[in-house]
Amino acid sequence: MTRYIALLRGINVGGITIKMADLAEAVAALGHTGVTTILASGNVVFESDQTDVAALKTDLELALSERFGYDAWVVLLTSGELAAAVDAYPFDDRDGWHSYILFASQPAVLDELVQAAPKLDPLDENVQPGESLLYWQVRREVGIKSPFSTLSAKARFKSSTTNRNLRTLRKILAVPPAR
Repeated sequence: MTRYIALLRGINVGGITIKMADLAEAVAALGHTGVTTILASGNVVFESDQTDVAALKTDLELALSERFGYDAWVVLLTSGELAAAVDAYPFDDRDGWHSYILFASQPAVLDELVQAAPKLDPLDENVQPGESLLYWQVRREVGIKSPFSTLSAKARFKSSTTNRNLRTLRKILAVPPAR
């Protein structure tokens, strides 16, 4: 069995409301075990004997689209991949700063976002590429009004990216294995 983490994009914001119990039920209905949701932002931990990650991702997206009536999009990682991404976070924890990891469905989107990063003021925010993701840290006072936040919120990026706070990702990794 492999332990997977599915990060859903765009639920419980913008009119797409899904109860976490219903989400867990939908994932379990696909035959996965140990299904646990974390927070109400579309984070699912589960175990599966399926090893074809692309097929598993497609199955999840189709099932969620059918069940909840929206165009589902997920980032699917093994727990090891997520742990490695969190462990590689390049910025120090700092008071007054938010730490995020941004995931995308298309590497070209990440490349384009990185191209904008050199123009950022390092006193307000920092962006660094990782393995199929971007690390982002922003001063709390600047927050969602930062240049990178504004850029990543544009429709061309928003539709294929999702980000998670580092604290949330650590909570996901702390979920005990199913018994």
